[in-house]
Amino acid sequence: ALLPYVPRVPPAALPGKLTATTFALERPCCVFDRHANASDTVWLAVAFANASAAFRNPPSRADVPPYEQLPTAHSYMTLETAAAAYACSASSPAVLRVGGDTVCGGQGGRDPCNGPLPSPGPYRVKFLVMGCHGPKAETRWSDPILLRRAGSPSTIDPAPVRHGSDVVVIASILASLGAVLAAAVLCATGAEAWGSLCHQDSGTSTFARRSYRTHHIPPALPQPLPPGCRCSPPGLGCFAPRPPGPCPAK
Repeated sequence: ALLPYVPRVPPAALPGKLTATTFALERPCCVFDRHANASDTVWLAVAFANASAAFRNPPSRADVPPYEQLPTAHSYMTLETAAAAYACSASSPAVLRVGGDTVCGGQGGRDPCNGPLPSPGPYRVKFLVMGCHGPKAETRWSDPILLRRAGSPSTIDPAPVRHGSDVVVIASILASLGAVLAAAVLCATGAEAWGSLCHQDSGTSTFARRSYRTHHIPPALPQPLPPGCRCSPPGLGCFAPRPPGPCPAK
């Protein structure tokens, strides 16, 4: 049976949607529910766009064209999946990655390989339901899918870009002006800081000189004692001697 479904690359922006060796496909959910049973599998047929018309569905799994024959047969089949994985009730990733297996290319075609695509293409793909007795249903071919082109090493110029002498002179002048401006700013900042420190030191010295300056006081000359005075113990001044009092009566 030919199903009206057309495979396509997701229209939304996705990381790695198209690369030099892989591309993403929308998962065909709810497409095969009425055409497949639990024992059936769904394959993805990949062919160069100009060779898709010549592709023939294999009569059995043993006749599936392997990935290793893509350079000569211009087509192969991959992504063998149980039909139940595409049922409406199945919870699966929203996209499929074609060409994402980098280690299966040398296994001799024993299992379906999803190896990297060897060229930008373009490619066409379709889904094919295979039962125990051969193909049961298939979708339409997709529109051509063109991969990104990897940059060739021969197109890279290893020599650095040479700038004109005028550009070099202008760059040198700007660098010199920048250095002079930076030096001037540093000198101005240093002078201001030095002046502030000197002003603080001057004020401190003046204060110290004013604080510790004393007037010369001449030493006091000894004053003659008044007549009839004699010295008392230090700090108590002088006093006049008193005549002794009368003796007490016996």
